[in-house]
Amino acid sequence: MTSLVLLWHRRDLRLGDNTALHGAAQRSPQVVPVFVFDPQLLQRADMAPARVAFLLQALQELQERYAQMGIPLLWRRGDPAVELRQLAAELGAQAVFWNEDLDPWARQQESRVRASLAEAGIPSFSYQDMLLHGPGEVLTQAGEPYSVFTPFWRRWSSLPKPDPFPIPKSLQAVSSLKAQPLPSLADLGFVCNQRIPAAGESVAQGLLEDFCQGLRIFEYGRARDFPAEQGTSLLSPHLCWGTIGIRRVWQATCEVEAEARSEEAESSLKTWRQELCWREFYKHVLVHWPHVESGAYRRAFDALEWDNRQDWFQAWCAGQTGYPIVDAAMRQLNETGWMHNRCRMIVASFLTKDLLIDWRWGERYFMQKLVDGDLAANNGGWQWSAGVGTDPRPLRIFNPATQAARYDPEGEYIRRYLPELAGLDTPALLWVGNDPKGSWALQERRRCGYPDPIVDHKVQQQEFKRRYQAVQQGYSKSVQRSNDHRNPSVV
Repeated sequence: MTSLVLLWHRRDLRLGDNTALHGAAQRSPQVVPVFVFDPQLLQRADMAPARVAFLLQALQELQERYAQMGIPLLWRRGDPAVELRQLAAELGAQAVFWNEDLDPWARQQESRVRASLAEAGIPSFSYQDMLLHGPGEVLTQAGEPYSVFTPFWRRWSSLPKPDPFPIPKSLQAVSSLKAQPLPSLADLGFVCNQRIPAAGESVAQGLLEDFCQGLRIFEYGRARDFPAEQGTSLLSPHLCWGTIGIRRVWQATCEVEAEARSEEAESSLKTWRQELCWREFYKHVLVHWPHVESGAYRRAFDALEWDNRQDWFQAWCAGQTGYPIVDAAMRQLNETGWMHNRCRMIVASFLTKDLLIDWRWGERYFMQKLVDGDLAANNGGWQWSAGVGTDPRPLRIFNPATQAARYDPEGEYIRRYLPELAGLDTPALLWVGNDPKGSWALQERRRCGYPDPIVDHKVQQQEFKRRYQAVQQGYSKSVQRSNDHRNPSVV
């Protein structure tokens, strides 16, 4: 067994289109895959039980797929820097291979693993596998990273896309090793009460084929905004844990491109590709401006004044704000570990601009619940919604009533997650406000045990604008003073 190498699986739980597996197979046909359950990751305050449950399902299928080739998927629990070094020494591994993770904690973890292996004289090889174009590949003409999406998209979309890697055919069985049953969710200290989606590489492939080969991708431009419809691909948790490769996803869009025979179809295809680009853009932002992990991209807005009322936050979390579209979305999150993207924008705007609660509170809650919780995407989305991120037009405020009327006009989505209101007529269901003209709707809802709106949207949006503009004005004055100081011609 002296010729074998280790493959450290992380957020790449698949055999197909796996860069590190391809690299490991080129070094040796005897590849021993291993996953390490890191207590430091599992015990993070923002680790969702739903993501751990999805992870275990994905690992179960991965272990079975390896077993079909006579290869055991091993697992360890502990510090990867210690566990990988010990396992490599026990097996006499020639090298350790893995795919990189771009989150700050993960990059620190990789550095420790690499140093530990080097100390033991064990070579290590890592690969950029998570994105079509990694940080440093999409730069301005001046060699700087992009801080605005639109020019990033133009440059990103102009670059040639890499092809997916096939499953290596040279892999050999390792009969002397045996895989052990994976730990249960309870073994890892978690309980998940959410109805999470099925996980695994075969599930992800099926979703991709249904979305692209079924040509639903050509309706995406319209359907993606209506939460009652199945208008999205549902691939986000699979991209989060890497049960499907991003190169394979891009290839699928190319395979159906010739079928786009209308302007609507072409526009929808472009829009979905832009969503893939948004995912990469936020990864780049996190790498190039790591302060966004804990603060606003535009640092001046760390001074934005928040009320942070705990009772309002709890009402938001529980889906009891008196705004049906907001509450339906929050209950979808709590019940399923997932939320429609249109609704993510609605509830994030409501938390920050109606309830005047710090965006980081919402960001943390999402990460504690989402099956597809990804630091970069979640952080970028919340900063966009709060108006403190990279967006050049940041002051957007979503009116919950307008959003509900436009994107759930029959109340189908609201009724699905607010069963106590299911019997109401649509006008009473969609109305939001505190004016006397709406008293009939309030009475109808009260009879159903549903709460009144906890805030007045018009009043709150004006207050948010006042606070936001105060920061803007203060920032502008600060910049002017700085410029005056640097320019001796100004007196």
